[in-house]
Amino acid sequence: MAIWNRSSRSSDGESPHAHDELGKTEYQTGETPVLGTDGAVQYGDHSHLHRGLKSRHITMIAIGGAIGTGLIIGTGKALATSGPGSILISYTLVGLLVYIVMCGLGEMAAWLPHASGFAGYATRFVDPALGFALGYTYWFKYIITTPNQLTAAALVIQEWKTSEEVNPGVWITVFLVTIICINYFGVRFFGEFEFWLSSIKVIVIVGLILLSFILVLGGGPNHDRTGFRYYHNPGAFKPYITTGDTGKFYGFWSSLINAVFAYLGTELVGVTVGEAQNPRKTIPRAIKLTFYRILFFYCLSVLFLGMLVPYNSTDLAFATKAGTKASASPFVVAIRLAGIKHLPGILNACILLFTFSASNSDLYIASRTLFGLAEQGHAPRFFAYTDKRGVPVTALGFSAMFCCLAYMNCTDDAKVVFGYFVNLVTIFGLLTWISILTTHIFFVRARRAQGITNDQMPYVAPFGLIGSCIGLFFCCLIALTKNFNVFVHDPKTYGDFDYKNFITGYLGIPLYLILIFGYKLWHKTHGIKPHEADFYTGKDEIDREEEAFLANKAAMGKGNQGNWFYRTFVSWLF
Repeated sequence: MAIWNRSSRSSDGESPHAHDELGKTEYQTGETPVLGTDGAVQYGDHSHLHRGLKSRHITMIAIGGAIGTGLIIGTGKALATSGPGSILISYTLVGLLVYIVMCGLGEMAAWLPHASGFAGYATRFVDPALGFALGYTYWFKYIITTPNQLTAAALVIQEWKTSEEVNPGVWITVFLVTIICINYFGVRFFGEFEFWLSSIKVIVIVGLILLSFILVLGGGPNHDRTGFRYYHNPGAFKPYITTGDTGKFYGFWSSLINAVFAYLGTELVGVTVGEAQNPRKTIPRAIKLTFYRILFFYCLSVLFLGMLVPYNSTDLAFATKAGTKASASPFVVAIRLAGIKHLPGILNACILLFTFSASNSDLYIASRTLFGLAEQGHAPRFFAYTDKRGVPVTALGFSAMFCCLAYMNCTDDAKVVFGYFVNLVTIFGLLTWISILTTHIFFVRARRAQGITNDQMPYVAPFGLIGSCIGLFFCCLIALTKNFNVFVHDPKTYGDFDYKNFITGYLGIPLYLILIFGYKLWHKTHGIKPHEADFYTGKDEIDREEEAFLANKAAMGKGNQGNWFYRTFVSWLF
């Protein structure tokens, strides 16, 4: 093991033990980080996360965040509502929007890969009030999403064991205890576990895309070569709510919103920066590959689905009402239309892995987000306590308590209330993207004002300031119009005004604003001026960790180059 002492002074000459006015990390005395033989940075002061996530872990976790039930199931609803042309265009455009968000996040994370994540960047470069609001809305999102994923996993099992045979609460309990244990055993165990689950996700999606391509060319049992037949009949664009061109535009905009929901969670790699080994190399690499993952996984998937399944298919209409089971997947509809047997059951098992992996990573994100809030002084300090493995056990335990919301789905009355909670999640995700882009705009302005050039940056967003401004505009537009159907709905269906959909769809926006302005009024904070932004507090510690990791890697030689299976069979895909 290699041991080194951190500098007694930070890069700007100030004492690192001082707690500044922005609520940044209060560095403890006596910190002695230890570098293990596997490159993991460890601390003994119970206030640091350990850097135990390897490059392959970060890469696969980033991929896992981009692949979920939103792709394998949610695309069916989008196709049935909007048509194949709409979903192809919308998933491509939103994919570009996601890439802009990820690039902005990557530029900040590569400069300062700190455990407080993007909420910490908002505190440093925009306003502590924005960091406070962003951190809590993101935490709210994941303490609701985690029980929702647990419920989804329990529903998937009902394909084999009905709720009359085994109460869903039993499966929820089994999954909940399992994900708590996985998170408690430390970040290296979590990283390895998520690495293999994400590898399975990749194999499944790649397999489905190849199968879809074969079926499009007539390679299925029925030898029906569909091509672009369904783009002509019933058509590429399906009218929604009303008829004519207006209805087709509504359909397209609805698919744009569905695409946003499918991509939500891609930014989770920004939460892992505090536990990543050599983050200035691994994080930009994961960000750069986001574009290719989006192009390959999402764009090809929706292209082939639109060629295989007509939007007016009765099987697709049934699938959109089937919840989270395999029968809800448009891929299963395509498989059945092609005449292939037994595959839906296998796909159901894959979907179970998807939902379980999502619940596991969601609990991880919730605990690390709460840890980051505590580290900034925005949550009680005891949530920043870590055990000897670097696990924030108090933040993990408190976040896990909210997973019990999943039991609400065991009764019909509570299920309706929980559905309202889930509807709140989507606006929280969009507000996260808006906050990240806003922070990146302020970050670029501040580094230019302080003379930090592109050459000094480990990674620079390719679209720069203009890209983030354009991305921010469209994120705000989508956030304001995400529930546009409450204003242009069919009166026969919802009456004069669909107030329930309106409230649950937009409640997150006033809550977000209340958190921002409430914090500003209470703490009387001011926005950070570009020439006053803090680029250096804590940076020297990360620099030393990076130097020690690279020195250790060089000393270990080429014999320690990572997992053989990953290098041989998986890494070439990315």
